[in-house]
Amino acid sequence: MHIHDLPYRDPGVPDTRSGGRLLLWLGRCQLGGQLKSLAWGTAHMSALAAVPLVVGIAVQAVVDGSGERLALAGGMVAALAAVVATADTMLHRAAVTNWITAAARVQQLLARKTAEMGAGLTRRVAAGEITAVSTGDVEKIGWFVEALSRFTAAVVTTVAVCAVLVIHQPALGAVVAVGVPLLVLAVLPLLPPATRRADEQREKAGRATELASDTVAGLRVLRGIGGEELFLRRYRRASQEVRRAAVRSARMWALISAVQVLLPGLLLVGVVWYGVSLARAGRISLGELVAVYGAVTFLLFPLRHFEEIAMAYSFSKPSAKRAARVLALRRTGPVTARGHAGNGSPPGGDLYDPVSGLLAPAGQLTVAVCGDPDVAGRLADRLGGHTPAEEPTARVLRPRPGTDGNAPDAREPLDAAGGPDGPAAETAPPPEGPSVLLGGVPLDTLPLAEARTAVLVQDKDPVLLSGTLRELLDVPSSGRVAAADALTAARCDDVLSALSRSTAGGPPDPLDSRITERGRSLSGGQRQRLALARSLVTDPEVLVLDEPTSAVDAHTEARVADGLRALRQGRTTVVFSSSPLLLDRADRVVFLPGGRVSAAGTHRELLRADAGYRAVVTRGATDDTPRPEAALARGSRPERGPRSGRAEMEEPA
Repeated sequence: MHIHDLPYRDPGVPDTRSGGRLLLWLGRCQLGGQLKSLAWGTAHMSALAAVPLVVGIAVQAVVDGSGERLALAGGMVAALAAVVATADTMLHRAAVTNWITAAARVQQLLARKTAEMGAGLTRRVAAGEITAVSTGDVEKIGWFVEALSRFTAAVVTTVAVCAVLVIHQPALGAVVAVGVPLLVLAVLPLLPPATRRADEQREKAGRATELASDTVAGLRVLRGIGGEELFLRRYRRASQEVRRAAVRSARMWALISAVQVLLPGLLLVGVVWYGVSLARAGRISLGELVAVYGAVTFLLFPLRHFEEIAMAYSFSKPSAKRAARVLALRRTGPVTARGHAGNGSPPGGDLYDPVSGLLAPAGQLTVAVCGDPDVAGRLADRLGGHTPAEEPTARVLRPRPGTDGNAPDAREPLDAAGGPDGPAAETAPPPEGPSVLLGGVPLDTLPLAEARTAVLVQDKDPVLLSGTLRELLDVPSSGRVAAADALTAARCDDVLSALSRSTAGGPPDPLDSRITERGRSLSGGQRQRLALARSLVTDPEVLVLDEPTSAVDAHTEARVADGLRALRQGRTTVVFSSSPLLLDRADRVVFLPGGRVSAAGTHRELLRADAGYRAVVTRGATDDTPRPEAALARGSRPERGPRSGRAEMEEPA
């Protein structure tokens, strides 16, 4: 595998049983690259090891006055220099290739897992840990893969040099052959504490990264409540903890490096002292003493590779463990049916969730009202097949004595023993539920590509990537919905005007207008409508929208609802919202307090028949409060029910 061949067509199926097994699997996948690096590394170090022997021959030739042997030694040195230069260049090339290709393989595996898990990934693994795995951990894993072949070459060369010394100079060779393993073993007791300190540093760095990510994501809210200074102090404390942990880790590795310098130096002094005594006794020649001295000096070079592989392994094993933990995640839990064979075309029909009881008939606009934005978000993810096997907890309520159970304060939480306000008031539905069914086919039996094509979920905080508007709308789609029609349905006229004004030169085609990073130059409502247009262009069999109009004004929301209904005519659409403007335009409204269906019908039917639904939609309006029907007739917008937690409204264009 060469760098220009990346990315891999198929990165393979990793062994995620442990971090060590993942590293072993990576090594097997790159066996060819490892052997190439090993061959060049062995050639490089063997040529370096041969230089002291040739120098010894040259010194002895000078002592003996042999010009012929001196010339021969000079030619051998020149040849070895050429071999060293060539082999070192190719070794570096092969080792870096191993590093990059290994890191690329892990990154592709992580990207594939992210696409498979979807929004459920961050509910299983902290965002800071995902960031650490996909950046720093990937680099450390690649480092170990790159260092492994050079370490193996160092071992082979060291064993060969010691064997040659023992054969030709048994006395000095025995000292070297015994001393080198002792040098390696002397460092081993220092590795466990060094590894623990390195793990502590990475753990603190991960927490600091997660805190920084959360702070940046909520910076607008923090500024609104004056809390940015509080979070800044928290990050400073976390940063200082990372600094102190890094200093403690660096001290231990500095000690290991010092030991790796001190002990070989002592070995070299001992070999020279013993060799001089042998030379004075006439047991070895001066040239042989120089050759042995040069060989021992050379052995300091592969010993540095021993230190490097120890450091690389201590850093990469926890990184591989974290990567294996992420890669071991699975999309869904057990299902009720198996055996569907994907044929490349997504299934159609009604969308049904057996856990919540939510049914979205094919070809209709269904609006689901949960009363809790977190429950709505989890249900939206579940409908798209994103939810992992471990379902999040949901609040279980029971009617209070003496009430009909529909008033906003007429229910109370149950604990594990059945009493109110107990320590286990937050209880969970069955942790492993059956899969969502689309036309009777379980979503988790479909190939991932077919499942994503069949059901598209747009969450309440969609991300806009920088680039032109044309690039934003250039997404995999059915081809039945044009970009202009999607923009019209999402009522993006003012967005196009704003983008044209903000783009230098004012492009003649609004689709060539540029969007800044994450659409920061646009208001919250404008970003929502652009994201909605992108989803409409995709034209999936089932479109699931979570609060798609939470940041727009009432007039724009009514127009968006009309455009959405018209463009998605004959296609299945599920919207999670408590806005009467959307509810009044739905073919079917489903009320899911606590995440379970309790009523279904039209918006006006539920307003008349279900007090709980009426309380959620009108936020507890009393008889003296104008009814939503009257408010809709006047063209005004009733107060919303529970939303996504954002207070941002549409800014005037």
